[in-house]
Amino acid sequence: MKRCTSFLAAAALSLGSTAALADPIAILFVGNSYTFGRVDPVLSYNAANVHDLTAAFNAVSSAGSNPFEPHPWGGVPGLFKKFTDEAGLSYDVSISARNAATLRGQFLNTANAAWDLRGNVASQVWNTVVLQEQSDAALPAGRGKNANLAQFNAYADQFERFIHNGAAQTYTETQLYGSLAACQATGASTTTCNTVRTIPQNPNASAATKVYLTDTWARPDMVFAHKITTPDLTTADGRPIVDTSSAGGEATLYYASLAAMSADLHASFAAKAASNPGFAGVIPVGDAFQLAVDQGLVKTGGFYDASGVYVPEQPGDPMNLWWYDYLHASKYGSYLDALVQFGTITGLDPLSLGAGEQAARDLGISAADALTLQRIASQELAIAAVPEPGTWALLAGGLLFGARVVRRRSAASRR
Repeated sequence: MKRCTSFLAAAALSLGSTAALADPIAILFVGNSYTFGRVDPVLSYNAANVHDLTAAFNAVSSAGSNPFEPHPWGGVPGLFKKFTDEAGLSYDVSISARNAATLRGQFLNTANAAWDLRGNVASQVWNTVVLQEQSDAALPAGRGKNANLAQFNAYADQFERFIHNGAAQTYTETQLYGSLAACQATGASTTTCNTVRTIPQNPNASAATKVYLTDTWARPDMVFAHKITTPDLTTADGRPIVDTSSAGGEATLYYASLAAMSADLHASFAAKAASNPGFAGVIPVGDAFQLAVDQGLVKTGGFYDASGVYVPEQPGDPMNLWWYDYLHASKYGSYLDALVQFGTITGLDPLSLGAGEQAARDLGISAADALTLQRIASQELAIAAVPEPGTWALLAGGLLFGARVVRRRSAASRR
């Protein structure tokens, strides 16, 4: 086993050296505030080495943008870039994102006339594209404010076709969903459903592009009781305060546990990837968050005080994967996100980055915490590499399968 491990480590180093001599791998991260990290130190991290493809749009029109999310953005792509540099890999990293963007919004350019987000995807041939859906959009109906599983499925497929085939399209969403009733079930009006959508050809489509879906994480703000909040525009990061316009009302909760929400997200992304062989796979970020929670390595409760307001971090608190709004990731959560992205896309073990990893130091993450997050990412990727239940008979061994089943049963038992 030791000889095997040494061989794999040497092979990984050889792969890194070989890749560094080749043309850079062009990768595009398509998404939203989860992708660009929402707040510093992640928001602007390594931005000088990431192509922020929406910065120019924002300079023309910032309508709909938040003042506390200034460009240029580094975000999770910036962390990914740092990891690949440290591993001796050559990646040319770009980001096309907008706060609260859905895949539908990205594909149809619904932000404003100055933001051609679909055009970013068509701007060159990509080796890899990573698609990030809005946080709760991939959930089943009624399980989130923006839950819209049919829309997620339809526009994930639209992007996959656009990237791989790129043929021009003219369609209505009534046609896309199969009927007016099915379209209206997504919350769209008759007018919206029957609007003709004209999508020009993608001149840089390539069947060789690897397209991934990022599985998002469970949100404490959808699980634990608290007051309705709104961003405080008097603060540099728009941290949440109680929304007085709601008369101090209680936020709507959709799940009894983080595990139950994680299980639904996992199911949605896994089903989409399984239904469309054009996807290279799912990047299991949400599952990694849940694994950290299940192992008690991060904050698992006490997110809000008795009055329903978030509890700021205190000295000695465990790592918190979420930022103060308990929707977005903290620096720890974004670091874990980027580790899982790195491991999935490059095939390298996140633990190979080690305790001295530079991005962690830059973000103010201790060596011990960095190793813990690397270990979680490594463990999750090992679990994710095992086929879903139903294909276990194909495996020569059962250890990792057992770990997956135990975790899934644990999640189901807490629903």
